[in-house]
Amino acid sequence: MPNQLIHATSPYLLQHAHNPVEWYEWSNEALQKAKAEDKPILVSIGYSSCHWCHVMERESFENETIAAVMNEHFVCIKVDREERPDIDQVYMEAVQAMQQNGGWPLNVFLTPDQKPFYGGTYFPPQNWAQLLKQIHQTFQVKRKEIDDSANDLAQHLQTSDLKRFAQQNEKLFKQEQTDTMFQILASRYDKTWGGIEKAPKFVMPSIWLFLLRYHASTNNKVALNMVTHTLRQLAFGGIYDQIGGGFSRYSVDGEWFAPHFEKMLYDNAQLLSLYAEAYSITHDPVFKETIYETVGWLEREMQHLAGGFYSALDADSEGVEGKFYTWTEAELRTVLGADTEKLMHHFLATAEGNWEHGRNILRRDRETDGIESDEVKTLKAKLLAARSKRIRPGLDDKILTGWNAITIHGLIDCYKAFNDEHFLQLALGAISFLEEHVIDDKVYRAWKGKRSTTEGFLEDYAFLIQAYVSLYQVTFNEGWLHKATVWGDYVQQHFTDIEEGFFFYASDTAEALIARKKEIFDNVIPGSNSVMARNLFQLGVLLDREDWKEQSRTMTSKLLHLITSEPVYTCHWAVLLSELIHEPAEVAIAGSEALTLRTELHQHYLPFTLTAGSTGESTLPLLENRLPKSGTLIYVCRNNTCQLPVDNVTNALNQIKNFKS
Repeated sequence: MPNQLIHATSPYLLQHAHNPVEWYEWSNEALQKAKAEDKPILVSIGYSSCHWCHVMERESFENETIAAVMNEHFVCIKVDREERPDIDQVYMEAVQAMQQNGGWPLNVFLTPDQKPFYGGTYFPPQNWAQLLKQIHQTFQVKRKEIDDSANDLAQHLQTSDLKRFAQQNEKLFKQEQTDTMFQILASRYDKTWGGIEKAPKFVMPSIWLFLLRYHASTNNKVALNMVTHTLRQLAFGGIYDQIGGGFSRYSVDGEWFAPHFEKMLYDNAQLLSLYAEAYSITHDPVFKETIYETVGWLEREMQHLAGGFYSALDADSEGVEGKFYTWTEAELRTVLGADTEKLMHHFLATAEGNWEHGRNILRRDRETDGIESDEVKTLKAKLLAARSKRIRPGLDDKILTGWNAITIHGLIDCYKAFNDEHFLQLALGAISFLEEHVIDDKVYRAWKGKRSTTEGFLEDYAFLIQAYVSLYQVTFNEGWLHKATVWGDYVQQHFTDIEEGFFFYASDTAEALIARKKEIFDNVIPGSNSVMARNLFQLGVLLDREDWKEQSRTMTSKLLHLITSEPVYTCHWAVLLSELIHEPAEVAIAGSEALTLRTELHQHYLPFTLTAGSTGESTLPLLENRLPKSGTLIYVCRNNTCQLPVDNVTNALNQIKNFKS
């Protein structure tokens, strides 16, 4: 018999709907049941492409004996961390405050009033069964100690990170600050394999986006080489799907060789932006090939027919991690015949296998120029066709607003770099999906067959605003800018903490948890406060909203000491800081050929430039009274000061380069 999860929209929760555990979704029903029966709550948090979540389900949650103990002594709640990151945030911090390692699956025991008192990650079945009995017994005989401890931990969780980390600093943003950050990143850089020197190894795209901006402002060749070297190592490594395109979430080693094979939409979306920006500087054909293959994978395996993009692919298929993506020599010979040695040499595969169980992870020789021959591409196509007949990894086919918005932004960056209309059409298809299915009087978090009832979090609003600003700058459709402004106002009204001047992660209309958190640090996904602060600054420039620009500066200044000393975990703040230091040029293009000149302009790497344009009259401050009687003019401005208009991109680029307001 199914449990309560059978009514869920989350693919992860639906995976658990036939467990013998009497799972509930996070709901008033479950929380009230815990209070009424005075039972501890077990909150188990994971996501559909999490390998160890599947292992623990198989070993413990499908075990009738263990499930009986869970059902008798606990109210058991399953949470999809991607659908409810607000719950995950609170209880992940709680487990880390208990001096435990964080990660997923995250299993946390709460008092009936939602206050955590014990937690951890994966437990083998014998340990889990023993822990359940210990927790039950302790809850019976040491209730006061548990309640006291839980109250103390709840107080800790309710303390804002900003109280711990924010400082009142003057709004003095200087090149020397980014110099310091570059030196810290250079000291942690892996000179052999690229990336930050550690394992497991995550890409952290915002680090490299910051370094591209640092290179643009200083002409520091080392910074550019750190980025291009890293991007080539990624593209040649096992973390990249050499046959089908797209990147895995991280590599377990320091060489980008053996990935944790799950593929996440948010990683690939950000990497589109990163490779597109790097291509616009270097014109490296490897970067172009990587983008086109990755977008091909997104269309082939991750796109809903109506235009939105799914969330993730599992690491496992047939219960084995990486089986879908790896090859034995015999499997290669079956597909390629006489051409097998050629492809094995190209992808550094061996007869005995370069990974586990005689299997090969395909990667490329870092010493080559990286340009694949037509012959190799033909052989890759044969392998892709053969692989498509295998049992596929599980697909998490929920569509998340924030992750789709990151993808729209990435596709727009690709459109700017390559002027390929297809990228723009994919972005427009995705925004149409969001507007039809998850945007109404508010923005909702997710869709799977139907809209979830959960309102979007700051992450969703912030990335959606970013996507609208990106769409405006390539289409000059002022409707996108209007929508960005509407949701910017909404965030100000419903997410602002007036006391601290930052934004809460959940809106003031969301259900109350034991703590209302703010996300201030950047990680594999940029923190929602840094994205929102950057939105305020860019919209402030485009709309001549000095109040929004000032708010962005204030937010950045309060964290300036952290941004400059910990750039790995404030790397998106670092991107914003670069823009605050190098006040962006405002490029207004007015006239019949505005879009043609925009296309030419965006072929160049211009990180400190915001673009506006119109083929007719406009009420935007940057465009008001600028439409010429004939032809098209480009106005380059900064801080409300404009140079004389020019009629070609070459002259405009010279003005951007030399203009000091």
